[in-house]
Amino acid sequence: MGGTPRSSIGHILPGAGFLAVGLWHLFRHLELILVIAGSAVEFAMEMFVDHSTFLPFDADGSIPSDRMHNHEHAIICLALLVYAASALHLDRVRARRRDTLSLLLVAVVFAQELLVFHFHSTDHAGLEGQFHWLLQLVVAACLATALLGIAFPRSFAVSLVRSACIAFHGVWLMVIGAMVWVPGRVPKGCSLVQEDGRDTVRCPSEASLHRAKALANLQFGWYLTFMTVFVVALYLYVCKRYPAEAAYVRVPEAGEEEDNLEQRKCGAVRGSDNVHGFTPLEIEV
Repeated sequence: MGGTPRSSIGHILPGAGFLAVGLWHLFRHLELILVIAGSAVEFAMEMFVDHSTFLPFDADGSIPSDRMHNHEHAIICLALLVYAASALHLDRVRARRRDTLSLLLVAVVFAQELLVFHFHSTDHAGLEGQFHWLLQLVVAACLATALLGIAFPRSFAVSLVRSACIAFHGVWLMVIGAMVWVPGRVPKGCSLVQEDGRDTVRCPSEASLHRAKALANLQFGWYLTFMTVFVVALYLYVCKRYPAEAAYVRVPEAGEEEDNLEQRKCGAVRGSDNVHGFTPLEIEV
């Protein structure tokens, strides 16, 4: 059978988004507007597009069984949308501790995603379940590094690992989309079947299922190794391209340190053009 292109694209496109965000974090600040736009588009696709009806609910207001997984994916998109919009607003109003609040919102996003995939409505017994179980490891790492970023906001190691985890999160989502819903990529001995109105991979024997799961584990290891090598190589390139400037510290002479301390207490700036003799950061309240 031909498979469902929407199921594959629904993982590949968000995966590409997470990959871009992770790589962006490795270079520069995240552009929140792109996150808002991407989350809104994916939310609309999950809730309204590619179904027999554009209404996400039945006539009695209940959620159809074949669309339960769409609502679960839409919750993750909504959490991303709330995070990006809130972080953008916090930056605009220059709220206090906005960096800490933004990381807390990021942690909420990954906690929501971990909850959804851990209690996913789809079957977790087959190959798709194995891919989703491995995805939970990546999401848990993203959640942990987001929480560590709150405790250690100036830690380079935490920031680097968080960015790498987000990028790998995107890579693994794209792998899921390609390996589970692209017919030509389904492991040997397994096939795409339709269950409850959606396509999934089923393996007819225990041997073929174990082989398919082992291949998923191997892929996870391969991509994790490639991502590690890429991050290390990128780090070395940046260090070589932008070498750290030497820092020089002037040691005050005898008696000079006491004079400087007295000046800081009074707020006076010797040799300054400031007619008031004070600078905003030197006045003690």
